[in-house]
Amino acid sequence: MPSILFRYLAKEMLKVTFAVTGIVLLIIMSGRFVNYLAQAASGSLNADFLFAIMAYRVPEFLVMIIPLGLFLGIIMAYGRLYVENEMTVMGACGVSQGQLLRMTMIPALGVMIVVAVLSTLVAPWGIKKVEIILSQQDSMTEFDTLVPGRFQKFEGANRVTYTESLTDDNQQMDKVFIAHQSSGQDSSEMTLVLAERGRISTAERDGQRYLILSDGYRYDLTPGGKKVRVAQYGTYGIRMEESAVADEISKEQAMPTASLLGSDNPAYIAELQWRISLPLLIPIIVLLAVPLSKVNPRQGRYVKLLPGVLLYLLYLALLITARGMVDDGRLSPQIGIWWVHGVYLLLGLIVYFQEPVQAMMAKRVAKRMAKRKVAHA
Repeated sequence: MPSILFRYLAKEMLKVTFAVTGIVLLIIMSGRFVNYLAQAASGSLNADFLFAIMAYRVPEFLVMIIPLGLFLGIIMAYGRLYVENEMTVMGACGVSQGQLLRMTMIPALGVMIVVAVLSTLVAPWGIKKVEIILSQQDSMTEFDTLVPGRFQKFEGANRVTYTESLTDDNQQMDKVFIAHQSSGQDSSEMTLVLAERGRISTAERDGQRYLILSDGYRYDLTPGGKKVRVAQYGTYGIRMEESAVADEISKEQAMPTASLLGSDNPAYIAELQWRISLPLLIPIIVLLAVPLSKVNPRQGRYVKLLPGVLLYLLYLALLITARGMVDDGRLSPQIGIWWVHGVYLLLGLIVYFQEPVQAMMAKRVAKRMAKRKVAHA
């Protein structure tokens, strides 16, 4: 009987957990994809990197979504069992709240191991891959992300570029237009460059890349002014600014967990505590979810859903805040973000033992009342 009941409860809980995790992951990934797609459409992100970035960021999203899915999975699955009076039958057969917690904690520990692996190993590896891709993106010039037939203004450059057509390797272009405004608040000079053709050339001496324009005109002017200087050229070169690709990623989130151990750097300590906290919160939210899932059949199975979501989001927000305080040096690493787990563990114990304590107190009061009636009789 206990093994059959355990398999039934684990199946119902994990089924809802996977469904909630999948839906939330799809929502978050859709939002990120739209953001990256907009950057690719504007030319600030190479479209070839889009799906790779999305794939590498999945573990980073999962480490925060899986605990939420488990928390809501317990509340929704057990809430349905309470509404359909299945939990009442189990209680009549001798299943206590303590047994229910133990049967829930066993599959939750499996989920905890999965989150621990994602948090300490897989997610940092994925973030490092993303950082490498973004570093490669930063090393590209605007012509590597140029979209034919569209005027594009690139971040950090006072230049608008247009080309009518572009080869697949981004090395040859036709009908090129470049408008460049001189830097400086008081400067209003503008340079317009038109060319029939353009190509990318790399200097053999230093590897510097240049845009070589052919058969065009250069116009130097001041908007609103009457003077325009016109120069016709056969060949015109523009030096393309580049930033070197970083071989080592220094961002704490991309560092291996082993590199964070034993460090006295507050940023490294905060990151290490964060990675440990994500799997650590799972047994605490299970302790909260089991008593919260208990509902009156007349109330419906979703009555505790909104309070549960708010409770989890507050938990996550406090962890993020404490992590930032440790990172900034405003909070001692010894206290770190552990106090948040302590507060929620205490809250979970209060919620879990509230009903048994109330039942015990009610029995004592009933016994006293019975003794008084016997004494008066």
